[in-house]
Amino acid sequence: MRSSRDDEEKLLAGLLKQTSRSFYLTLRILPGAVRSQIGLAYLLARTSDTIADTEIVPAEQRLAALDEFRRRIAGSRTSPLNFTVLAQQQGLPAERVLLEKCELGLGCLQTLAPADRKLVIEVLNIIISGQERDLRRFAPLESTLQRAGDKLKLELQTIALQTDAELDDYTYRVAGCVGEFWTKMCRTHLFPDVKLDDVQFLADGVRFGKGLQLVNILRDLPADLRKGRCYLPMSGLNQLGLTPADLLSPANEPKLRPLYNSLLDAAQAHLAAGWRYTNTIPRGPMRVRLACAWPILIGVRTLAKLRREPVLDPQRRVKVSRDEVKGILVQSVIKYPFARAWEQQFADAASAGKAVA
Repeated sequence: MRSSRDDEEKLLAGLLKQTSRSFYLTLRILPGAVRSQIGLAYLLARTSDTIADTEIVPAEQRLAALDEFRRRIAGSRTSPLNFTVLAQQQGLPAERVLLEKCELGLGCLQTLAPADRKLVIEVLNIIISGQERDLRRFAPLESTLQRAGDKLKLELQTIALQTDAELDDYTYRVAGCVGEFWTKMCRTHLFPDVKLDDVQFLADGVRFGKGLQLVNILRDLPADLRKGRCYLPMSGLNQLGLTPADLLSPANEPKLRPLYNSLLDAAQAHLAAGWRYTNTIPRGPMRVRLACAWPILIGVRTLAKLRREPVLDPQRRVKVSRDEVKGILVQSVIKYPFARAWEQQFADAASAGKAVA
């Protein structure tokens, strides 16, 4: 007879698969010693992300909900959370259940070993702080956008990050901290006695996460602009004589390209650090190396496509095809025993995207 605990774990596993999208590919091959901790951290972060993204609910209510969620995670709030109102506003069934059943994930958090629980709480606190900053930054436009017609939306002033430092802070809080968390968790449980340059290893782990997030920002630029959000810093746009609203017109892409390409270079440099990070991991834990390699190789191929395809056209979303992803996964496994072929994959992925028609 199935226990209620088994049912809860089955539900959480199902939610993880339905809400994690591409990350589920990475998660499922991780060694058991770290899979549950990293999976739980992702699921709880996905919960806070769902709260932050429920735009139909006023920003102040979402900020209050995020604060309650953070205090519940930290243990300073002990009473169960009730996100029924937020859950009712979700278009995706999995996200509705995620909010309705958030106490299951919080319960699992309490079963982790103290050191693991501390790491999960730390990374979630940083992620939630980034979501709160984003909400406060863009909240002034949300209510207006909800009432506006399409024509008015295009005429509204888009809110942008101001400096490169703000962009770097954002990518750290959203993803760089995840690389930090991942590094500490894997170092503790999978190869604690291996001699490494831990300062460099941790720094590369942070850059790994930042690089993946910067790829997302550059790929999703047209969609974000039409939500009134511009993650390209004003400092760089000003130098080109551009405003965020100018980026709503694909005709301005040639003028944007110097800044855009410099950010592509920055993202690729971060992913190169991530590739160094991947190859610093001992060869023994093959699953961890593959789990790191896949998003890097997909990310660098995405960057190659973004260098040559239109990036301001909202009708064309640049992405790596499913067949290409399958090819990356298969080839990485085939090449794993051969050190030179394995290490060459990053350069190959960077150039392969340029040749895809």
